[in-house]
Amino acid sequence: MDFPTTCPTCGRENRAEYADSSVHDLSCGYCGARYCVLVRKQKFEVLFDLGTRALMDGYAREAVASFAAALERFFEFYVRAFALERASDTALDFGEATAALNGTWRHVASQSERQLGMFALAYLLREGREPEFLTPAALGADFRNRVIHRGELPTRADVEVYAAQVFALIDRLLTELGGSARQAELAQEQAFALHLATLPDGVTAVFEEHPGMFRARRFGTLAPMPKPGKTEAQPTPKSGMNSVRAYQQAQQQALFQRALEERGELLKRFKGG
Repeated sequence: MDFPTTCPTCGRENRAEYADSSVHDLSCGYCGARYCVLVRKQKFEVLFDLGTRALMDGYAREAVASFAAALERFFEFYVRAFALERASDTALDFGEATAALNGTWRHVASQSERQLGMFALAYLLREGREPEFLTPAALGADFRNRVIHRGELPTRADVEVYAAQVFALIDRLLTELGGSARQAELAQEQAFALHLATLPDGVTAVFEEHPGMFRARRFGTLAPMPKPGKTEAQPTPKSGMNSVRAYQQAQQQALFQRALEERGELLKRFKGG
């Protein structure tokens, strides 16, 4: 999926495809000027936004794949944020810490189960409690596997439930990370700086922050999900929602719908072209 960019020389719009690195070396199709767009957005954010857009456009199965990938990449983001947070408390140079982290991650890069194990340990060490949300039911694992691996064609309603599960979990963990998330974001800035150092003269660098579902959560008006163990007044479950699971799903969907209402149309217009 692509996004609009504005040529810094002539001011006209050019479209660019999202790059895995968030670095986009472009040439204007009108004036020929060269420029580099660096998108300050984490991969899990991009993937979740692509899933949201696919869902809005009626591509339910494609949306599931993007939401599932977004969750996996968020677990990686969490591990990186935790590891760099710990490294910042030592005398280890940030560049050295990032290099060590990258080298370690390569051992599990192609194995999802090992990545999940790294995340579980990082969560335990950081929060001091079991990641109780890593159950197949809480992760929507059965639904994801039926759709992605067995070719099941899901309904939009089922995908919305799954999207809400993923959104609520990432929202909660982002809240718990707090300012520590900036450690992983700083690693992206470091990668940008390395690329900028290679650009020839005459190439203009453009930094952008794009609208998205988690931009709404982090910079908008949405309230975070309560942390486990924190006592807050909660409305009584309505009739027909006696199970805790059903009630939690309703809360998750409400949170997701609020984010969708706040940023959904902006996301659609931004990526619509």
